[in-house]
Order: sequence, then structure tokens, then C-alpha cells
Amino acid sequence: MAMPPDASPQVFRIDGARIHSIGDLYAQLNALLMRNEGWEMGASLDALNDVLYRFGPGGTAGPAVFVWADHQHSREALGYATTLRWLEDKLRHPDTFSTRTIRAQRDALMAGEGTTYFERVQEVFAGHHPGVRLELA
Repeated sequence: MAMPPDASPQVFRIDGARIHSIGDLYAQLNALLMRNEGWEMGASLDALNDVLYRFGPGGTAGPAVFVWADHQHSREALGYATTLRWLEDKLRHPDTFSTRTIRAQRDALMAGEGTTYFERVQEVFAGHHPGVRLELA
């Protein structure tokens, strides 16, 4: 059953000072969002995207605001080096990921034109506006 569009948003706090890796981010997101579930999100942007569909228009959980405290720490932790490792790990699994796409993303990152993992997470949240809002604090 969908929530009324005028419902007060739930507020979730991401503690950016405790994020040192992609795994740390998903540990927090699982603690916030998967408490009453029989499963957890894997460390996947697609999984995060899917879970965020619960919020906002047509969702079952109503609107949500995610306050990312100490986001600057997370921005650095999920920055260039982490993103490069993440992309290179994907390249080691050509049976799962398109190596052409991943290689292009890696090359763009190395040229200073690609997006970091932190920026990709922001893009996932932005794709769910207006039901989901991410506030960097």
C-alpha cells in the first residue's frame, strides 16, 4: 500500500566519520534500512537503488531524508583510490561485468573526468527525488 504523498519524512543519519570503505557504507545502510528484513543489501549501487524505491511516491515507506553527517570524510574515503580499486576488482570478473564499460569508467577516472564512488552514491539518491532527499552535513 502506497503512503500518502504528504506524510512526514523519515530521517536517517549516516555517520560519515565511520565510513572508511564501501563495505562500511553498506554496513550503515543495512543497519538503517534492513533492520526488519530477512536479508541485507550487498555492497552494490543497484541494491541501494532498489531499496530506495520503498520511499516516496508509490513506495510503501513514505518519504525519507538521509542526513550524511561528516560527509567530507566519506567523500575522501570513497574517493579516487577506493573507486579505482572497485573498478579494477570488477575488471577481474569479466563473466559478470562488461569489461569495455568498466575499463572506460576506469580510464575516465584516471584522466580526472570520471565519478568517484561517493559521487555515484549521490547520483543514486538524486534519482529518487523528490521522495528521497540526501542532505550533506
